[in-house]
Amino acid sequence: MIAEMLQSFGEKHIRPHFMDWDKKQTFPVELFRQLGELGCMGVLVPEKYGGAGFGYREYVTTIVEISKICGSIGLSVAAHNSLCTNHILMFGTDEQKERYLPKLASGEHIGAWGLTEPNTGSDAGNMQTTAVKDGDHWVLNGSKNFITHGISGQVAVVMTRTGDPRTKNNSTAFIVEKGTPGFSGGKKEDKLGMRASETAELVFQDCRIPDSQRLGEVGDGFKQALSILDGGRISIAALSIGIAKGAFEAALKYSKEREQFGKPISSFQGISFKLADMATEIEAAELLTMNAVFRKSNGLKLSKESAMAKLYASEVAVRTSNEAVQIFGGYGYIKDFPAEKFFRDAKLCTIGEGTSEIQKLVISRELLK
Repeated sequence: MIAEMLQSFGEKHIRPHFMDWDKKQTFPVELFRQLGELGCMGVLVPEKYGGAGFGYREYVTTIVEISKICGSIGLSVAAHNSLCTNHILMFGTDEQKERYLPKLASGEHIGAWGLTEPNTGSDAGNMQTTAVKDGDHWVLNGSKNFITHGISGQVAVVMTRTGDPRTKNNSTAFIVEKGTPGFSGGKKEDKLGMRASETAELVFQDCRIPDSQRLGEVGDGFKQALSILDGGRISIAALSIGIAKGAFEAALKYSKEREQFGKPISSFQGISFKLADMATEIEAAELLTMNAVFRKSNGLKLSKESAMAKLYASEVAVRTSNEAVQIFGGYGYIKDFPAEKFFRDAKLCTIGEGTSEIQKLVISRELLK
């Protein structure tokens, strides 16, 4: 039912506009209000906080179906749900949950999540954004980059350094609201793909917030972030599967319609074998992802499994979209056909929320324990 609902919604509200949004780098805020009305902005949030109260299986379905049409919208829905909203859901106090989750779940507020910095991508223990205690307040200074909804988000969960660089337990998370003095969005990035999903800086200049905005204990920020990223990798795997399915379905349809030498190109082994490989890899990516979903849903450790799902699914998205362009031939290289956008969008999946190389690091560490 969720899949059917989103297919219908996507055909009406996303497909007619997504190429225009992509061209102009428009972040369609009003669309996310509509998605909030459908329950898509608070999929994992309990009903008592205004959310849909679903689990990760329904969440993966949501991201896949949206991303089959537009990866940008899928990415923004994923980042809002699994990063910002989920961080408050998992580690917030009852008061923080009651204050922020209803508006995030409804889409009235868009959420951002800040970990990455200009000089510290995977080296998060060396982050330069600091929070210094001053009485019953904290003063934040520094900047974050590559942040989804860095300008448009009304609520940001931000990791800061509260200890010495590269020391244990040196990070603390805070909730920062748009409009707080000293807090602003910075440069908006001009990207290869995912262009309708806003990516920008977060800037903190003597930003003073009360201790009540702290998430969890002082020093627990990085531990929280690792836990959030375990779930976030399921999100990117789902995003990757959606993009791969969208590219595959477009290529399959085109191969049946395009004729050469008096027959559809799908009848030639050079094309049909590509389709067979694409379909098989997508199926494998889905099974890996659902294994991670099973573990997440049952409270089992999932660092290795979510990293495997994210690694494989993201690479499948790149391979599948590349082959889709090839099947479309010259038409795959122009914007009148869908293949080139899937191709541009897919690459982000191998980078965001931990590169493929970092996923291999996570997997190998788990194997070698």
